[in-house]
Amino acid sequence: MRPLLLAFLAPSLLAQTWSTYGGSPEHTHYSALKQINRDNVTQLKVAWTYDSHDEFPGSEIECNPIVVNGTLYATTPKLRVVALDAATGALKWSFDPNDGARVVTKMRNRGVTYASGHIFFVSRQYFYSLDAATGVPDKSFGDNGRVDLRHDLGRDPEQLFVSSTSPAAVYKDLLIVGTIVPETLPAAPGDIRAYDVHTGKLRWSFHTIPHPGEPGYNTWPKDAWQYIGGVNAWSGLTVDEKRGMVFAPLGSATFDFYGSNRAGDNLYANSLLALDAETGKRIWHFQTVHHDLWDRDLPTPPALVTVLHNGQKVDAAAQITKSGFVYLFNRDTGEPLFPVESKHYPTDTADGEAPAQSQPLPTKPAPFARQILTADMLTSRTPAAHDAALAKFSPLRSAGQFVPPSKEGTIIFPGFDGGGEWGGPAFDPETGYLYVNANEMAWILRLVPALHNTTSGKQIYLTACAQCHHEDLAGSPPEFPSLQHISAHLTEDDVRNMITKGAGRMPSFSSLGSDAVKAVTRYVVYGEDQAVQASTDKPSPIEQKYRIDGYNKFLDIDGYPAIKPPWGTISAINLNTGEYVWKHPFGEYPSLNLPDTGSENYGGGVVTAGGLLFIAATNYDKKMHAFDKATGKLLWEATLPAAGNATPAVYELNGKQYIVIACGGGKSKDPSGGSYVAFALP
Repeated sequence: MRPLLLAFLAPSLLAQTWSTYGGSPEHTHYSALKQINRDNVTQLKVAWTYDSHDEFPGSEIECNPIVVNGTLYATTPKLRVVALDAATGALKWSFDPNDGARVVTKMRNRGVTYASGHIFFVSRQYFYSLDAATGVPDKSFGDNGRVDLRHDLGRDPEQLFVSSTSPAAVYKDLLIVGTIVPETLPAAPGDIRAYDVHTGKLRWSFHTIPHPGEPGYNTWPKDAWQYIGGVNAWSGLTVDEKRGMVFAPLGSATFDFYGSNRAGDNLYANSLLALDAETGKRIWHFQTVHHDLWDRDLPTPPALVTVLHNGQKVDAAAQITKSGFVYLFNRDTGEPLFPVESKHYPTDTADGEAPAQSQPLPTKPAPFARQILTADMLTSRTPAAHDAALAKFSPLRSAGQFVPPSKEGTIIFPGFDGGGEWGGPAFDPETGYLYVNANEMAWILRLVPALHNTTSGKQIYLTACAQCHHEDLAGSPPEFPSLQHISAHLTEDDVRNMITKGAGRMPSFSSLGSDAVKAVTRYVVYGEDQAVQASTDKPSPIEQKYRIDGYNKFLDIDGYPAIKPPWGTISAINLNTGEYVWKHPFGEYPSLNLPDTGSENYGGGVVTAGGLLFIAATNYDKKMHAFDKATGKLLWEATLPAAGNATPAVYELNGKQYIVIACGGGKSKDPSGGSYVAFALP
């Protein structure tokens, strides 16, 4: 049987390096290396450490580094690109896109791309090409070494914030790019674009919000393509080089939680989209959520796998979701390998909204995260914690997946961060097992009236800013930072520039006008509430009747999850059968000293031919773990300088196998770090 299983391995999976984000174009997180195995993993020691010294409060590193020709390429918390000797961690070169300027806002990056002797990466709106040997920008690429991603979207580029947190995919001489855009309006559309690897010239573009005459246009209001944003492949792309296909997991349409201005199913939002990599033409799609109102983005590129299905070898795409499901599609046709059922859900919600009446869910595998929060699942950690959680829970709607947002508050479980997240699964081609780590956190989604025709800095803040940063400016760190006491570390000019230009998930609000921008800046920095002349313009189609009151985790009185554990899990699923092989709590809270609680975790795992699953990811215990891939038994762990909220890279150099992880921390108020740590056998 073993020779047949090994025949499933694509050539890129047999490589002994890690030259691509996720380990291969197929994004399987698999390594054929087995020098480190079940028998000797306990002997692992730190081989080298590189400390960037770039961390600052709240900063992170989410980068999955790549290794090419003995050099490791990665990014730092301030988004410098560094080239390190992969055997020693010694710095070869560094490129600073900030040109020495002070970095005042957190910037996420999950990796870089290697192609044609160059390193490609994105900082803010700029897509750079660097000489891989020197780190010097390639002046022949785009405009003096970079392409501005705000252009070629059919909107005014000066009014847009467009960036990319995931590295570009490579197909022949094309760099195929997805983007991150704001989750509130105004926002750019999430067009998928391919650029010439040598010149940076745009070669093709796919409109994820269809234009007139394009398939899917009738699933939107007729002018939505001109003002709706989102529907973007922020989590990255997967390439089938043999078939010449690129697979794009798409996010929700903006605004995420109330869609009166985007009636319809909203193709291609929340879809897995298969395109011809050469031309950008659609081959097939599958929409996992119709008219999304819950921020149910597809959070990670699909893993391209080969499974035994009904006795036949089938090339498939495995797509995990925030809601805790695994969809398995025939790679050529998009046909689900396991049946998908259309299930009906309530449609009663805030006025002006029209939720979809049904949603498609796979019948196998069973969801890898719990699907409904009930009163008997509330925390029992202490009587006081339970009573407070029950009092908070009682007035909320909690009836499972796809219950519409509400004014009284709706439980989203799994929460906005999944379920499955951007770290993605690992697939073992020897067994057909898919390994998935997941969050089991409940969040609260509450609609509140939006203000229009605002007349003061405070009112502008409540309308445009409070849904992310809360009415009290406390935010939801680390995703949406607190603005309280912001003058302690940012100047008035810093804040005004961010409001005008946008930053991270935050869009540009330059359209407010200079007087309004000044007023909201003064309110945020100093608490002053300056008057602003009310607008007499006709209401814009991006103005919504409702906003949310913030991104709110359901926590107990001491800041722990307000539900019973597990709060994080790790599972092995046999994709040949759709059945679970094993499932365990994943992570712990050292402050609680309780076993098997699990914890929030971000980042993915790597499965190896040595019988191991390597993964860090857990927020609080700062551990790197090695599990027996067959049983899930923990075989080895090491404490990191900061939480490893990233995916490891596994590579071999000079006959030695290494496992390296980014140690960035910074999530859930955890301390930040700025280092990479590599492990190897003595």
